[in-house]
Amino acid sequence: MRALRIYAGPVALAHVRRNGLQPTDVGIIPGAAGGPKGLILGPLDRFVFGEWLPRGGHAVDLVGASIGAWRMATACLDDAVAAFERLERDYIAQDYVVEPGRQRPTPAHVSAAFAANLQAFFGGRLSQILHHPRYRVHIVTARGRHVLGHEGRWRTPIGYAGAFLANALRRRAMGAWLERVVFSVPEAGSTTGGAAPLPFDPADYRTRQVALREDNFMPALQASCSIPFVLQAVHHIPGAPPGAYWDGGITDYHLHLRWRADRGLVLYPHFQRHVIPGWLDKGLRWRHKPTAALERTIVLAPDPDWVRRLPNGKLPDRTDFPRYGHRLSERMRAWQTAVREAQRLADEFAAWLERPDPARVEPL
Repeated sequence: MRALRIYAGPVALAHVRRNGLQPTDVGIIPGAAGGPKGLILGPLDRFVFGEWLPRGGHAVDLVGASIGAWRMATACLDDAVAAFERLERDYIAQDYVVEPGRQRPTPAHVSAAFAANLQAFFGGRLSQILHHPRYRVHIVTARGRHVLGHEGRWRTPIGYAGAFLANALRRRAMGAWLERVVFSVPEAGSTTGGAAPLPFDPADYRTRQVALREDNFMPALQASCSIPFVLQAVHHIPGAPPGAYWDGGITDYHLHLRWRADRGLVLYPHFQRHVIPGWLDKGLRWRHKPTAALERTIVLAPDPDWVRRLPNGKLPDRTDFPRYGHRLSERMRAWQTAVREAQRLADEFAAWLERPDPARVEPL
């Protein structure tokens, strides 16, 4: 059984049929939100950023939300392969204290532990990310507006209820409650510290851009990973508009964005075929369909039949925390098994690149 399936939008599919795929064809790599599901992409990340993409020597935009933002920032570190291995180990081993009488850890506890993990992982290495000679990182966050401008016991659930209803009516309408704020590394050669241009058209949704700096990198990345009601919002990020910032996956769950055609093809290691626009669109099946925005995109995703052979018949996900409870070693073994099996995704992609059979590529 094959583990990897390859999907492509019409423009990307035509390119692959004519030319195969070379590192220089790829100008954008997105990293989706999805929590532990992103673990399955570790072997692909190590191959793409450690072996294949460096052969090109060209500039590439890396756009991420939540764990995808952590992955894209990791790709910029010296010795990216070792950094991805550490990310995998640290993520699998994460554990949080549950106070007596509670079923889950408090958001304050999770946020404090997460901040400490980010500092331990990226501390002292921010210049490698902000000034990488080839990679331009863009971290997606969701900034609350009006009632969601500040986190609160009642404000937050009321605000997200409003955002849910607005989004169900029209995705752009959710912009009244939450806006997309993208933190981008400085533009190469800029003397003012201005942000590098976005590799997508932001006209699809209310958007702001902020220059990523040493003093706002940690809070921006933590905000991008701050799942509502699981972690606390991050407030008042330096250099950014005031307010509460949450997980970038709320506005851009799978980064279904209008990528700029002049940046080349979009290579998208993903944990499923569908590219869902926002977190609140998960239950809105009509928004899971491909659009013209994905015409230059190549998605690398696990075969659903292969996924069913993993522990618990699925990818690692957040439901595993309550599933295993205090049985940390059991959860770790299940996730380690899934990641070990995911090496097949990287091996099959590497083999396909050597002999790029167009018949393996399915329409997205």
